[in-house]
Amino acid sequence: MDTEAPHTQRDHSSPAEGEGRSRFAFSAAVRPLSWRRAGVLGVICTALLLLLSNFVVQPFLIPSRSMEPTLQVGDRLLVNKLAYRFGDQPRRGDLVVFDGSGSFVRERPEGNPVGEVLHGAASALGLAEPSDTDFVKRVVGVGGDDVVCCDAGGRIEVNGVPLDEPYLFPGDAPSTVPFRIVVPVGTLWVMGDHRSQSRDSRDHLGEPGGGMVPVDMVIGRADWIGWPVSRWGSAGGGNG
Repeated sequence: MDTEAPHTQRDHSSPAEGEGRSRFAFSAAVRPLSWRRAGVLGVICTALLLLLSNFVVQPFLIPSRSMEPTLQVGDRLLVNKLAYRFGDQPRRGDLVVFDGSGSFVRERPEGNPVGEVLHGAASALGLAEPSDTDFVKRVVGVGGDDVVCCDAGGRIEVNGVPLDEPYLFPGDAPSTVPFRIVVPVGTLWVMGDHRSQSRDSRDHLGEPGGGMVPVDMVIGRADWIGWPVSRWGSAGGGNG
């Protein structure tokens, strides 16, 4: 019986060997990251986000009122860059983000190269306003469409059919500028939802290109609003 006493006393007075190792492992696991490791992780995360925004989904900050009420100033759109990458084409009603160089903007403005790189990275992450050449508008006509403003009821017609445009800003007319155009194949006729506040295809009728946006200048389709949280959801695109 005396042989059991030392064993019991040892169990109460000192931790088991395995327990000591586990405590050491736990304390090592919860050590805070060094500044160097945190910096490396930050760079890696930023690089991954930039790759994601360049090839898959790009945040896009709304800087103006031209797409109200669908999009509001300060909204962060999530632009689907894969929407038209595998053969699909923009359709009437789609909200598209595009590079307006050569259509809405004659030449890409020159600036400080370093500043442009930094601004491009910030805008790609949705932290800064987009480039002066980037725009978001709604597709009203695609290649081959006959687009007319306006019919007897004041509505825009596409191929002789009046458009139902529930997305228009309340009180806005579909257009106060009369026009009739046939959209060349491979291009788009685009307009803002807040027609009285939008500079769109109508404003470039007399310029080279006639206000048409080449399909190959489309960056992606604006599918979702990612920020603010109160406005999470679909961006309101769809067939017209």
